[in-house]
Amino acid sequence: MRSYRRLAAIAAGILAITGIVATSSTANAASAPTSISANQFTLSTSYSEKSDIVSALATELGTVPLHTVMDNANHDRTGTESSVQSLPGYTGGFRFDSGDNGDCNNVPQGITTSRDAVGDGTVNGRYDGRQIVMVSWYTRTGTPCDSGTAKTTRNRLTFVDWDANYPNAYRKVLLVTPTGTATSPNFTDVTTHAGGIVWYGDYVYVADTSHGMRVYDMRKILKVDTGGTADDIGCSGGVCHAHNYAYIMPQVGTVTASTTSGTALAWSTISLDRVSRSIVMAEYTCSSGCTAYPNRAPRAVRFPFASSGTFAANTTASEAVQLPWYNINGVASHNGRWWFNSSGAHQLYYWTPSAGPHTYAWVSGGESISYWEDDTQADLLWSLQETQDHRNVFAVTQASYDG
Repeated sequence: MRSYRRLAAIAAGILAITGIVATSSTANAASAPTSISANQFTLSTSYSEKSDIVSALATELGTVPLHTVMDNANHDRTGTESSVQSLPGYTGGFRFDSGDNGDCNNVPQGITTSRDAVGDGTVNGRYDGRQIVMVSWYTRTGTPCDSGTAKTTRNRLTFVDWDANYPNAYRKVLLVTPTGTATSPNFTDVTTHAGGIVWYGDYVYVADTSHGMRVYDMRKILKVDTGGTADDIGCSGGVCHAHNYAYIMPQVGTVTASTTSGTALAWSTISLDRVSRSIVMAEYTCSSGCTAYPNRAPRAVRFPFASSGTFAANTTASEAVQLPWYNINGVASHNGRWWFNSSGAHQLYYWTPSAGPHTYAWVSGGESISYWEDDTQADLLWSLQETQDHRNVFAVTQASYDG
């Protein structure tokens, strides 16, 4: 049995490296997450940050409902690659158009869906009548296509129709930070990594690596002028531009993380657990040798929503664990179960405290994970790849990766 497992692990590693995806469900009791004190992690939250400026921008520019944004979707999604289609439990997915798939200076990271926002139930996972897969991106500039020297300059969301009733299309919406005053409102770019997103109710939470999360409101999508140049951002002379984007979402709130542990959390990725009404986060760290990331064991922490469906002004974590794995770019949790994606190891780890961990071969360039609840069909795990020219966004049955 020991020799078989060693050979299986070697084979899975070779298949992952060569781009051929295989699965290997291997119990690994020697390397399991361990519980740590949860009450050392807290959040301070405001949903009304610069609300006077946001209200003034909304009055000046006008708000746009989601269905109107999607009625004006102007990019066509394409099919996934065969390497992803061979994943056990694969049920479907898409890639972005050739421009976005091959754009080295704009990189997809986080994923969430309208099922996160509203659940299944009577609305069948639809927000404002649309079933949406949402992906966060960061833009980097500097030496073209050189991630080592490039700097993050802006963030955007991509709203993708995932509904047979509508075209296979998507639209980009720029995230912005409100500036100015209520009498002279303005906005500028957001410059975070946008490593993870959660859409819950009307709010979208975007991971802010060193601080916590930024909060956006789906009821505050604003229309701007698409003229000007690609460099134009903000309002001047009564006209507002946003790098030629037609829609913007201004930040409406901030979730600030604190800890008494002496080591601040790195908010690398986030996901929603609808069962426990909470957001879970995980850290991207290295075992050693990294200069841009922490060199220590990563942690995963759960923060519960209040009964209102939003965070209280002050929130204490309800669960925290230290992980034995590194290079974690994706996390998901549902009903006491956890999944972690390691982009470095090309592995997806499944874990429960009672059953222990299991390891599956996974895609290269893997990023965030979102759990898709479905009352009539199999529940899914949605994920994506950030790799240029291989930006597959895909869904697999969660039961194929449940230990």
